[in-house]
Amino acid sequence: MAVKVAILGACGVLGQRFVQMLKNHPRMDVAALVDIYPGKKYEEVTDWGHGGGFDENIPEYAANMKICSVEDIERDIPLVFSGLPPKIAGPIEEDLAKKGHIVVSKARDHRLEDDVPLIIPEVNPEHLDLLEKQRARRRWDGAIVTAPNCSTSILVLPLKPIFDNFGLERIYIATMQAISGAGYPGVPSLDILDNVIPYIGGEEEKLNNESKKILGSIGQPADYKVAAYCCRVHVMDGHMEAIFVKTKQKFDVGEVKSLMKKFPGTGLYTGPEHPIIIMDESNRPQTRLDRYAGKGKSPYTRGMSITVGRLKNNDVKGLSFIALGHNTIRGGAGEAVLIGELLDIKRLL
Repeated sequence: MAVKVAILGACGVLGQRFVQMLKNHPRMDVAALVDIYPGKKYEEVTDWGHGGGFDENIPEYAANMKICSVEDIERDIPLVFSGLPPKIAGPIEEDLAKKGHIVVSKARDHRLEDDVPLIIPEVNPEHLDLLEKQRARRRWDGAIVTAPNCSTSILVLPLKPIFDNFGLERIYIATMQAISGAGYPGVPSLDILDNVIPYIGGEEEKLNNESKKILGSIGQPADYKVAAYCCRVHVMDGHMEAIFVKTKQKFDVGEVKSLMKKFPGTGLYTGPEHPIIIMDESNRPQTRLDRYAGKGKSPYTRGMSITVGRLKNNDVKGLSFIALGHNTIRGGAGEAVLIGELLDIKRLL
C-alpha cells in the first residue's frame, strides 16, 4: 500500500520538483498540495516550470488537485515534504511533528540541531538513529529529518570515499551556482546578465558546518577545515564546484577515481545506480551537457548523480577536481524524496 504524502510550498520551484518526481511513484501517493491559495486548483495558481527548466507539463494527477492549508493535512498522511522558505518553515515543521507527521525538510532551520538528522542517503543513513533521541527529548510522535543545502550535497558525495579512505585535513572550494538556487523569480536580470556575483548569503557557512555534520559520527562533527567562496553565475540549473582537498594520508589519483566509480548507490527507486560519475574528458563536466546525469529505476533519477572531472594531483593543494550536480534535483527535491524512500524501507514511517 502506498504511503500518503503532502508537499509544503507546492507552487514554488522545489514544490514543483516534488510534484514532478512523485508522479507514478510506486510507494508514495501525493494526497495534499499545500500553499497559500487554499481551495484553488493547482494548475490555476502554479506558474509551472518558471525557474525550474521543466521539459514536461503539469502531471495530470496534480493539475486538478485543490490546494489546501497546513491545518487541512489529515492525520493519516504520515510523510510531509517541505519546500518552504527558511524561517517560515521552522515553526510549521515543528507543529506538524508534534501532530505525529514525519517532515523531510529542505529548509535550513533545523539542519544543525543536534537531535535532527541531516541526511544524504548514500553517505550517512545511520544518522536516522537520532530520531529516537529527538522524539524522547521533544516528546512528540512525529519527527523532523533534514536534507542539506544544494551546494553541500554536491560537495559531500564525492568527498565521502576520500574521507573514508584517506581522511580530510583541509578543503578549499569555489562554487559557481545556478540562478534557480535562489528560488523563483531568482536574481534580477540586470544583476546577473553579463555578470558573476561573488557572494551568496550563508552559503559558505553551510558548506563548512553541514558537511562536517554529515561526514562526522552522530554527535561528533568531522574534523577538518574549510575555506569557501560561493558565486552566482548566469545558468538556469546546475551547480559547479572547483574543489581542492588536502588529505591526511597519501593518495593515488587512479585509486581515488576507482573508489568514486565503485561508490555504491542505495538501490532505492529514485536513487542513481552510480551516485558519482567520473568523466575523463579534459573539458567535462559541463553544466548544459551533464546536469541531468544519473540512471536508475525512476525516470526522474536523471539529475541525481554528481559528475566529477579534471581529477588530478595538484602541486599546490593536493587532490583537486570539478564536481557538478543538479541543484533542484540532487541538491533539492530529489534528495528529499530519496530520504523519504529510506524512511519507508527502514519502516520508520
